[in-house]
Amino acid sequence: MKDEPRRWSHLFEDLEAQVESLAGAETRDEVAERTRIEVGGLGLVDRLRPAAGQLLVVRCAGAGLLRGRLDRVGSDCLLLTEPSGAESLLPVAAVTGIAGLGRWSEAAPGGLDRRLGMRSALRALVRTRVAVSVLLVDGGSIAGTADRVGSDFLELAEHPADEPRRPSSVLRVWTIPLHGVAVVRQPSR
Repeated sequence: MKDEPRRWSHLFEDLEAQVESLAGAETRDEVAERTRIEVGGLGLVDRLRPAAGQLLVVRCAGAGLLRGRLDRVGSDCLLLTEPSGAESLLPVAAVTGIAGLGRWSEAAPGGLDRRLGMRSALRALVRTRVAVSVLLVDGGSIAGTADRVGSDFLELAEHPADEPRRPSSVLRVWTIPLHGVAVVRQPSR
């Protein structure tokens, strides 16, 4: 009979261990589920933000593989500096795959950073009047100077890449839907 209190003690210790184990498993399952839900709310730009400064390989509709350092991430675009020094602005909608991202993500900041996107960058090109090459999602390309940017289009004055935009050098003006733009490339300086 001496062993009976000891048996009860072992029984309760065993039950407590089982409860602790179940509670630990519930907590792990809950954390895993919350993580899945949180990841489900992330966008591609959230995955790109922590990769700023890293070398990436980006597959892009109409342009194929691009390699370069990720310099900026906008609300709907990314800026790569290619090994040649050329800067390439890519709309996220034209990106079909990315290699070289780490495991981390960074949720979107509020305020001004959220509003800086493809159209903002294109409007800056209109102001600076710099010549660019626009690669299209159909694989074509047009060299010229951005004249105007609307809510869903870019107007590009096509002219020879080695000439400044002058009325006499403009071959035609293209209105390009933004969904047709794969890459806007500025040559290296």
